[in-house]
Amino acid sequence: MLLSTKLSWCLLALPLVGCTTVPTDTHDNRLNNYVPKITADDFNYDPMQTPIAQCYINELTNGTDISGATLIDDGISAFVMRAAFARMATKTIDLQTYIYSNDLTSKVLIGELKSAADRGVKVRILLDDYGTKSDVADVMLLNQHPNIEVKVFNTVRNRSRFLFLPQLFMDFNRLNSRMHNKLFIVDNVAYITGGRNIGSNYFYPETSANFSDTDVLFIGAMTKYATKSFDEYWNHKLSIPASVFPKAKTKRAMQKLERKFDEIENSGAVEKRLYNTVISLAVREFKQHKLDFSWGHGTFIADPPSKVEMTMAQKEAYRGEIIKTLQDLWSKTNQSVYLSAAYFVPGMGGLEHIRREENSGVHVTIVTNSLSSTNSASVYAKWEKYRTELIKSGADVYEFMLSAENLRAKKHGRARQARGFSVLHSKSIVFDDKISWIGSFNLDPRSAYYNTENVAIFESPEFAAKLRDMIIDDTKTSWHVTIDGDDVRWDGQHRTDATPHTYYHSPDTTIFRRIWKNICKLMPEKFV
Repeated sequence: MLLSTKLSWCLLALPLVGCTTVPTDTHDNRLNNYVPKITADDFNYDPMQTPIAQCYINELTNGTDISGATLIDDGISAFVMRAAFARMATKTIDLQTYIYSNDLTSKVLIGELKSAADRGVKVRILLDDYGTKSDVADVMLLNQHPNIEVKVFNTVRNRSRFLFLPQLFMDFNRLNSRMHNKLFIVDNVAYITGGRNIGSNYFYPETSANFSDTDVLFIGAMTKYATKSFDEYWNHKLSIPASVFPKAKTKRAMQKLERKFDEIENSGAVEKRLYNTVISLAVREFKQHKLDFSWGHGTFIADPPSKVEMTMAQKEAYRGEIIKTLQDLWSKTNQSVYLSAAYFVPGMGGLEHIRREENSGVHVTIVTNSLSSTNSASVYAKWEKYRTELIKSGADVYEFMLSAENLRAKKHGRARQARGFSVLHSKSIVFDDKISWIGSFNLDPRSAYYNTENVAIFESPEFAAKLRDMIIDDTKTSWHVTIDGDDVRWDGQHRTDATPHTYYHSPDTTIFRRIWKNICKLMPEKFV
């Protein structure tokens, strides 16, 4: 039966086999003449001697393996911080992302990377093929710059969109896995990580559908672990140089992109002046020690890129460093866990663990998406399976409201538009008000078994208190979910007024949305 199915897909693909193909690993003969533009020699410098490190040299040398961390809790600040550090870079920039959206905000950001490269900074960009749709992504064109190198991870061999589905079925174990990692490393001494990909809906709060997310800027010793992880992916056989992609070699397309950069640069004088003023202000605040850094010790961990190549059985039995570290941190917790998870599907093991924690006196607070705010009804359908038992165990459960005037936006003076659709996208945990966990890892089967992920772990009571307070702020713009007899109950102040409301079905949803959610329950949990 399996052979018959594969044969059917092959026959379906025959009319299109003449389409462009690219290598799926670096052993392909087409890469025999590949010569890297950026090598280990370009990293032969002392990060502590860079201007970024010198701004905080006293703090960074005040002990062994010291790092500083500051929260980036709104989208515009997240963009500004990336642009500001691109302007401060003097040696290298590494960007690793799952999604590159190819919209205006993304172009402005890669324009900053190109400007850095123009003044001699070496820039490496690593994209996931599935998340980026690299054949149409303008960022691929930057590979033509002498100081920029672009690679694509886990490529689909045949570039015809008509052949993606057949190829997915034929090579499901590999292509069902994605490089979900997010990293922005500057001068090997500072990096930003968290939940944000590269796109307007991750940075700009006035988009019709935007992500409420959390990033952290780290400086100091932790960066060496992030760079080590990036290098492991960059040098892996599944990372294919953009030079073999037809899109990356199109001179006319590069000229068009450069004209777009010029248009952005030469846009209205007021807008240009305001933009440069904001970026310059962020640079100045960093240099003048006005950023709210907390100091402590930490590390950066990531799944190995080889996780993508595992068989289905190997992936489902996989217990990598991220999961082991999470289990270890949780087992050592004595008082409280605050958890903000965009997609939370704990599995029976996770459910039993939280039950034991609650019984032993460790109180758990969970913030996740509501049915109205989630962009994945299938994940919500699986979360719902565990929600009642988590509440009965004693956990406080909150579901993020559809939109709106959330406290993070208010604190930054940018209330969201009423029409805005806000999706919680954070992946953050605070253990015992001491240890913080933040990164790309969703607490669901896809992150655990299939995708590659990264996480930063930071030990600092001061920083943990800030992250905990942010999670508590999100509970104030979320529905508090409880059990009322045999019914699930949602309580909160609806986004359109200050009057308390109670619901006995998912708020802000239509009956069709709820029916679709129930249909999604039929999907196997491991594939959500």
